[in-house]
This record gives sequence, C-alpha cells and structure tokens, in this order.
Amino acid sequence: MSVTITYLGHSGFLLSDGINTIAIDPFLTGNPLARHRPEDIQCQTIALTHGHADHLGDTVAMAKANNATVIGAFEICEYAAEEGIQSVEPANPGGQVKTGFGSVALTQAFHSSSFQGRYMGMPCGLVIRIGDLTMYHCGDTALFSDMRLIGEIYRPQIAAIPVGDRFTMGPELGAKAAEFIRPKVAIPIHYETFPLLVSDISTFRPQGIEVKIMKPGEDWLYV
Repeated sequence: MSVTITYLGHSGFLLSDGINTIAIDPFLTGNPLARHRPEDIQCQTIALTHGHADHLGDTVAMAKANNATVIGAFEICEYAAEEGIQSVEPANPGGQVKTGFGSVALTQAFHSSSFQGRYMGMPCGLVIRIGDLTMYHCGDTALFSDMRLIGEIYRPQIAAIPVGDRFTMGPELGAKAAEFIRPKVAIPIHYETFPLLVSDISTFRPQGIEVKIMKPGEDWLYV
C-alpha cells in the first residue's frame, strides 16, 4: 500500500495510507517555513519525538480538533491528558505501540526534552510502520553507533535525519548516521528554520543512499 509523505517543515511530517493519517512533531504556529496551518491538518494520530516547543508544537489544538490519539513518552502523554486530550498512548524507548495502521516504536535519542521548564521524559526517535512503509524519524539527536542496530532491526526504507547542527548532528555527522541506518532514502530535517541552524547542507552526502530534500508543504507518494 502506497503512503503519501507530506513535509510540514522543520521536523514535522504527515504520513497517510489513504485511510489513516499520522502527524509527526507538528510544529506549525511560529514556524517561519511552515505552509500549513494547524486547522488545515486532519489526522487520527500524533506521534512526538520529545517535548521541546518546536516539536510538541500544535499538538494540543490539533489533537482536540481531530479527536486524535497522542503517542509519545510517558511524561508527554501525562501533560497531554492534563491539557484535555482524551486519547493518549504513553511509551518509552525500546517499546512499541500497536495501532490500527501498523505500529509506532520508540527508540533512544541523545538530546533533552522539556516544555516551559517541565521535564517531558526521555527524548526519542520513532519507527513508524504504515502501509508498506517503515520510516525511522531520528528525532533530535547526536550521532550514536546503535543507529546501526536500529537499521538492522527495523530495516526502514526512509530515515528522516536532523542535520542543522548545534542542537543535533550537522550535515557530515548526519551523513554518517544515514550510512549507519542504511535506508533507501534519507530526508534531511531540522535545518534552516532558525538562524542558529545551518542552511547549507551540501555536505550531507551519505555514500550509497539517495538523499531527498523536501520543501515544506511538499507531498511525496512513496510506492
């Protein structure tokens, strides 16, 4: 089953198999590169890598508007429930949530996670299975050698890899991450949005892996 991948900008995506739509890190309000508004988004599930504002983003408003289920670290789901979200699926790194469209597994990431001074649990990557697609969204992370193991276990066709430097890997280390994971396609994310993030990612050139640079608002039908 084909899957439409929509890049929301920064680290955000929509994945849709035509019946189910999952939003990942939907940071739209305050995102200078975003082409969607929160009210444009229709989804049944929202999956979060961590609690920083540029990833938690518009989750609360979107979840309420769509009666969507939020999947994320235990502490993020506690916060979401306190904000009135009716359906939450808490998990932690190493765990997996079965869903109507497939599954969402949480992996480790090396970063931090807080929102307005509140601890939001461990930062995570996400491995999402929907339709015939397995996508590894690395979240915000440094390079770590167990990316090889994540690639070996889940065998994702696509990996979304942060390359903006300072808060995550830069382009060169992001390329090494792609070589560890070995997806068919690597999508660079988390760059250019703000002045502190690099905009020149010309050195993101992993060997033997296709690089697909997506523009905010762009759709890609993955078959």
